[in-house]
Amino acid sequence: MDIKEILERVDHTLLSQTATLDEIFAVCDDGIKYKTASVCIPACYVKEAKEYVGDKVKICTVIGFPNGYGTTQSKCFEAQDAVANGADEIDMVINIGWLKSQRYDDILNEINLVKKSCGGKVLKVIVETCLLTDDEKIKMCEIVSDSDADFIKTSTGFSHSGATEKDIALFKENIKNGKKIKAAGGISSLEDAGRFIELGADRLGTSRIIKLIKHEEGG
Repeated sequence: MDIKEILERVDHTLLSQTATLDEIFAVCDDGIKYKTASVCIPACYVKEAKEYVGDKVKICTVIGFPNGYGTTQSKCFEAQDAVANGADEIDMVINIGWLKSQRYDDILNEINLVKKSCGGKVLKVIVETCLLTDDEKIKMCEIVSDSDADFIKTSTGFSHSGATEKDIALFKENIKNGKKIKAAGGISSLEDAGRFIELGADRLGTSRIIKLIKHEEGG
């Protein structure tokens, strides 16, 4: 698969707890240079990053991250605040305990309230697949399909594993109503990236792809 075709689907990601503003700006520079779909960064840096990049690359951030068990009201505030600071896309973590407790209506309601708080911006719903059974993954495909969100996303990258080919194939089989798929975590090669796209991923959350390309360029 063509590298350009991969890069235009990449959310170039830096979510480390130790990330500095200079490192965020470097990620933004890479996102602009390599024309990625977005750069995905911590909410505390959204305002400065947006002022730095303008409209040259989209700014994505995360809310309810990484555990997902904050209140719905807190997630809505985070989303509103991020958008006010210039975020173009929001990735939210579901309440996994609610899913385990079969509180499906609460999850759907929370997703829709967060989407409303996004003011029309793209919302991706992180379900943390490594903590779920296949039946729970299918149920989340159903909930996201019925919601106002735009994407279902596999992983935060902060649990014990990330996206798998099996999960993307499962999502592709079960997601409906034009919702898209984001694979995140564990994408360690261009071959991985191409395979995830072939299986149905519309976006890739990764910090490694651009590093690999730079290495091939001798950077």
